[in-house]
Amino acid sequence: MTSDAMLLAVPGPHGDREVRLSSPTRVLYPEIGLTKLDVARYLIDVGEAFVTANGDRPVSLQRFPAGIDGEQYFSKNPPKGAPDYVRAVTVTYPSGRQHPQLVIDEPAAAVWAAQMNTIVFHPWASRAGEPDLPDELRIDLDPQPGTDFDDAIAVVVELRAVLAEAGLTAFVKTSGNRGLHVFAPIEPRHEFLEVRHAVIAAARELERRMPHRVTTAWWKELRGERVFVDFNQANRDRTMAGAYSPRPLAHAPVSCPLAWDELENADPGAFTILTVPERLRTTGDPWVNLHADPGTIDVLLAWWQRDVADGLGELPFPPDFPKMPGEPPRVQPSRARQE
Repeated sequence: MTSDAMLLAVPGPHGDREVRLSSPTRVLYPEIGLTKLDVARYLIDVGEAFVTANGDRPVSLQRFPAGIDGEQYFSKNPPKGAPDYVRAVTVTYPSGRQHPQLVIDEPAAAVWAAQMNTIVFHPWASRAGEPDLPDELRIDLDPQPGTDFDDAIAVVVELRAVLAEAGLTAFVKTSGNRGLHVFAPIEPRHEFLEVRHAVIAAARELERRMPHRVTTAWWKELRGERVFVDFNQANRDRTMAGAYSPRPLAHAPVSCPLAWDELENADPGAFTILTVPERLRTTGDPWVNLHADPGTIDVLLAWWQRDVADGLGELPFPPDFPKMPGEPPRVQPSRARQE
C-alpha cells in the first residue's frame, strides 16, 4: 500500500468492511476544499439511507478524476478488480444492446465508487431483478431562465395533487441545484415506454392547470419563463441524481429528500455534504417508507389514451435514441420554419 492510501472501515449489513482509499487528500471541491476522503466519509455517514434509496438498482457513476472543475465521464460497467460485494446486472439499452451494469447493495460499494472519484450516482428507476420494469415513476421539474426554486415549489405542490388524483403517493427531493424531483412508487408491471407515457399524461394535466407556470415543450425556444417537466427523464437508461447523491457544484450540494411540510421554507443550498449527515441523525429519512404502498399507473395511462384520442400524441425523444413510433420530427421549430 502506498503512503498516500488509507483503509476506511465501512459499516454495513455484513459487518464492517475495509475499503482502500488512495489519494484521500485529493481536492474534489476546490472552492471549499472538500477532498476525496470527505466524500467517502459522507457516504459512510449517510450509508443506510443512501442504499435504501439507490441500492438494488443498475447505477451509472459520474466520475471526476481531477475534481468538479476537471474532466468527467460516466462509468456503467463493473471495472476489473471490483470487490466481491459489488455486483452487476445485465440491462438493455435503448439501442437494443445489452451489457452488465453496476449495482450497489451496501455502503461499502458506494465508498468503493468514491475511491474511483465518483461524485454523482445515477440509479435506474427499476430494480436489478426486473430491470425492464420500473418501480418508480419519476418526474424532473426544471426551472427555466427567469424562474427559480420558488417557482418549482408552487408547481410541485400542484403536481402532488395531480398524482394523488391518479392514485399515486408522491415523494419530493431537491435536485441539488434549482429544481425538484418527484418520485412515486409504482408496481413493476409496465415497461419504460408505458411509464414515460404516464409521466407525459401527468405533465400535460399539470400544464393544463398551470399554463403560465408549466411547460412540456421539449424545445428550449418554446419554454419561456416556466418550469419544464422533463418527461424524457422517464426513458430507459435516462437517470437523475439519486437521493443523497452529491452534485458537482462549488458548495457541494446533495440531492436531498424532504418532507412535504418542509418544502415551503426549504433552501436547496443548505443541503450539502457537510450538513446532510447531521440532518439525517436529527430528523430521520423522509423517504424511509417510500416503497411501503406502491400504486399503479392505470389512471395515468387512461389519461394518456384520452389525450391521444384528442390529438395529443407522442413527444420527442432524446437525440441519441432510435426513431420511435409516432414521434414528431426531431427538428426545432425555428429551424423547421427556415427550411
